[in-house]
Amino acid sequence: MSRNYKVVDVFTAEPLLGNPVAVVLDAADLDGETMQGIARWTNLSETTFVLPPTRPEADYRLRIFTPGSELPFAGHPTLGSAHAVIESGRIVPREGQVVQECGAGLISIAVSGATRVLTMPTAGVTALAPGDVDELEAVLGAPVSRAAEPALVDVGPVWVVAQLASADAVLRLQPDLARSAVFERRLHATGVTVFGTHATGDADIEVRSFAPSCGVGEDPVCGSGNGSVAVFRRARGLLPARASTYVAAQGRCVGRAGRVAITVDDAGSVTVGGNCVTVIDGVLRV
Repeated sequence: MSRNYKVVDVFTAEPLLGNPVAVVLDAADLDGETMQGIARWTNLSETTFVLPPTRPEADYRLRIFTPGSELPFAGHPTLGSAHAVIESGRIVPREGQVVQECGAGLISIAVSGATRVLTMPTAGVTALAPGDVDELEAVLGAPVSRAAEPALVDVGPVWVVAQLASADAVLRLQPDLARSAVFERRLHATGVTVFGTHATGDADIEVRSFAPSCGVGEDPVCGSGNGSVAVFRRARGLLPARASTYVAAQGRCVGRAGRVAITVDDAGSVTVGGNCVTVIDGVLRV
């Protein structure tokens, strides 16, 4: 059977510099096993499948797969899939918004030109035990900030989040991915996301995300990871209590140049946004 699909580059206005997501637009008759097989074949960090919604508030339902597992929510697949359903004419935004149904519930996405901005699910933050912080440093091969206590941040995906000394320290990392996969599985985490501040430039922080337990060694530009970092920074007093905005850079170590726009409001609600551009329009024969 022929199915329309797109590959959308997310967190970039220039093709090939963001994080691609494959979006299968005609997925209503596919079962989970077939979806997982397609995601394993595309071998992107995520592949999504657009389905009819089951809730009246939603415009569409989305299932999200890494090469090795299904996720209840993910950031760049949400933004890229919203871009794909709008561009294909399947969904028309209502008052500049679309609503996605997924395993984490309903996700609102604001639409303006080529920019898509999602509101993150409510997050839970749990400090890592001291022994787990020691193991995290062994996985990374670098020290993490103990003043900003590393934590598990649950936004649907569960990220181990830690601050490093600087953006340069983040860029120098060469983590032990096999050891990280074991660490992630033991903590029931999706992966590890780290960040460090830039002294100059257009981005406030540099971010890297690793999820080898899901079949993704390094995610080029990670929406849920960046959202989790924003939650973590607010919880650890690294952002002002009032509303704040900043830009995160991610992807340099894998040849990308992603830019992620973050806002945190007075109540701590986080939005994650960026540009999207379609790089492939195709037909999947499955």
